[in-house]
Amino acid sequence: MPTFFSSELVETDLSSVGHSPLLNADLAPTKPSQRKWGTYNIAALWISMSACIPTYMLASGLISEGMNWYQAVVTVFLGNMIVLAPMILNAHAGTKYGIPFPVYCRASFGVFGANIPAMLRAFVACGWFGIQSWIGGWAIYKIIVIYVPSWDLLPAWIAGINIAQFGCFMLFWGINMFVIYKGIDSIRFLLDIKAPLLIILGLALLTWAYERAGGFGPMLSQPSQFVHGGPKEGQFWAVFFPSLTGMIGFWATLSLNIPDFTRYSKSQRDQMLGQAIGLPTTMGLYAFIGVAVTSATIVIFGGLPIWDPVVLITRFTNPVVLAVSLFALCLATLATNLAANVVSPANDFANLYPSKITFRLGGLITGIVGILIQPWKLVTDPSGYIFTWLVGYSALLGPIGGILICDYFVLRKKKFQSVDLYKRDGVYSYRRGFNPAAITALILGVAPSVPGFLGTVHLVDPSSVGLFFMHLYDYAWFVGFAVAFVFYFAVMRKSKAISPMGIRSD
Repeated sequence: MPTFFSSELVETDLSSVGHSPLLNADLAPTKPSQRKWGTYNIAALWISMSACIPTYMLASGLISEGMNWYQAVVTVFLGNMIVLAPMILNAHAGTKYGIPFPVYCRASFGVFGANIPAMLRAFVACGWFGIQSWIGGWAIYKIIVIYVPSWDLLPAWIAGINIAQFGCFMLFWGINMFVIYKGIDSIRFLLDIKAPLLIILGLALLTWAYERAGGFGPMLSQPSQFVHGGPKEGQFWAVFFPSLTGMIGFWATLSLNIPDFTRYSKSQRDQMLGQAIGLPTTMGLYAFIGVAVTSATIVIFGGLPIWDPVVLITRFTNPVVLAVSLFALCLATLATNLAANVVSPANDFANLYPSKITFRLGGLITGIVGILIQPWKLVTDPSGYIFTWLVGYSALLGPIGGILICDYFVLRKKKFQSVDLYKRDGVYSYRRGFNPAAITALILGVAPSVPGFLGTVHLVDPSSVGLFFMHLYDYAWFVGFAVAFVFYFAVMRKSKAISPMGIRSD
């Protein structure tokens, strides 16, 4: 596929668009002078986003459902190898045309219909932003409590947390907002610093655990003794497929809005190699570090394994170690949060009202929604976190990925009328700015997973849903992607909106 990795970059002249309500400086195509991200920068992006506390703890949810340590790590790695494919494919348009995700959606959903996938993506990101901000604030709180233990005795103040916990959460939230205000270049700078630092610190933690425990502990040497009991014990395949879907769901969001970053890439080869180097390797490595260090804590401290790295750090008494660890955890969470959970919704909210909402204002809206969802409630149950939160929104985002990839690669042959992406009456206006085929494909793609989701969250009795739909939900991302892809292709290939050259032929 030599043409796929072609270095062809399209520069779009928007002088004919005028003062379009679909255009602002943040949504406009990047200029050649702005495309500075090479292979290292793209790899650093993924290393920085993957090296975070949720990745470290991912295997805990899988082990609690009946997997042993190596099954959990392999599932994490395999899920990220699978999601790498749509990641690279959707990145192509961003690199070629220099456009962000919501503009990319305009070709398939219509110039106004693009707000539907953009908002679905944005609200998922708001949830993630809240989760990561809570984790960062929690790290600050747990370290301070070592020196101010009276904080732990404070009564619950709001939504089940005390005022000190909420204050640390808001402190970390404020740091995020400040970096957003400084813009995309400050985020790239942060990612470039974090990537090598977090790999070094992760390996240092692994080395410390190995030396202190005289090995990697009983979870790795005697894995069968640490497989949790329950109805799924010994039923590997019953756990594997929903877990795999959950792992794909972990980055299903970024597999859609990756153009928000690759629009700054120097070439297709840079974005492809950078993602392949940075994503699956770091996810697999950090999942292993999480398991191995946790296993070693059983020997080092005695008792139950310590999965939460924040709790683990509080066991150290050296103030220098505590300070370095706190800085590393906050940097890891900050960089991941900004790149994965702010850039996209900031652009998505800007796409709602380009003339009024800027990237900075979109970032502030993301932050406010991240507070309102009360993220501390989402991370209390690792099983619910994977099988409800991750699988649930993968059912929502899989169909969007199927539509985008079908439209760009299969139907349009990687060709856009890029100027018309910013016109209300251009070739992507469809019916008053909405493409009914894409909207219908999205609904049909989500529909098969709805009964299983309702049964999983117990809004309805799982027995009334039926085993077929409960099992189908385990494959939510795959089912949604396939259904939406096939329906969209079947309808649009006969549509006058697509010509053999990949443009409208009215």
